[in-house]
Amino acid sequence: MIPADVKLDTLGYFCPMPIILTSKKIKELVPGQVLEVASDDEGIKKDMPAWCETTGHEWVGLEEEPGGDKTIYKTYIKKAGS
Repeated sequence: MIPADVKLDTLGYFCPMPIILTSKKIKELVPGQVLEVASDDEGIKKDMPAWCETTGHEWVGLEEEPGGDKTIYKTYIKKAGS
């Protein structure tokens, strides 16, 4: 399990909403903090690393958890900056 400072629940939202919500939430963090984003949209597995590459934030990793009829994807982003 990857430790996170802040968690963001985007369950039930589909592309591009998890990325939009992540973009808003990451602005509230201080550089170096880790944001956990929970999503049931499989697209986040590709979208989040791509977003991190575009914005300069560090994509820390991904965990998948079975969640009944849907898999829960938890992605972790470290806020960039000094």
